[in-house]
Amino acid sequence: MCDLGHSGRLIGVVGPSGVGKDSVMQALAARHAGVRLVRRVITRDADAGGEEFEAVGEDVFAARVRAGAFVLHWRAHGLRYGVPVSVREDLAAGHLCLVNLSRSVLREAQAMFPGFAVVHLTAPVEVLADRLAARGRESAEVIAARLARAGFALPGGLGPVIRVENTGTVEAAAEAVWAQLQPERVAR
Repeated sequence: MCDLGHSGRLIGVVGPSGVGKDSVMQALAARHAGVRLVRRVITRDADAGGEEFEAVGEDVFAARVRAGAFVLHWRAHGLRYGVPVSVREDLAAGHLCLVNLSRSVLREAQAMFPGFAVVHLTAPVEVLADRLAARGRESAEVIAARLARAGFALPGGLGPVIRVENTGTVEAAAEAVWAQLQPERVAR
């Protein structure tokens, strides 16, 4: 059980493409009451697979940015990503909210959300390459570009960062993350 007190907590999950962020997040939400997955808005085709997300066009995304519909938004890999303001409702209800974030918005998220923590998933480049090829969503050129970014460091000055290597089963990685997310292990 997740003991979060009266307010929830936002956890940014980061790592290179193919490391299994969405799979680990889904495993955590399936196993632990009170854990919610934040459904991002992405300018990607709806049938691209992977995480559950809301697909929108560039024009709709830009209009939502102007309307203040996102608490965080960024551009990466030729796409735009947004975290809807509705995440605040889940946090107010006391849920632990997991969101797949870009390293570029981690400091902004930390400033915006009390108790924010980062889960940094890692895996060797060979594992990432195999996983990216298996998902069949990107061309060889796009995979190469994603792998080139795999070694980028997290920005400095972040509050708690939980590091887990995801080379085994999804379940093992999820449980390793959960063990480190326990309130007595990670200060708010």
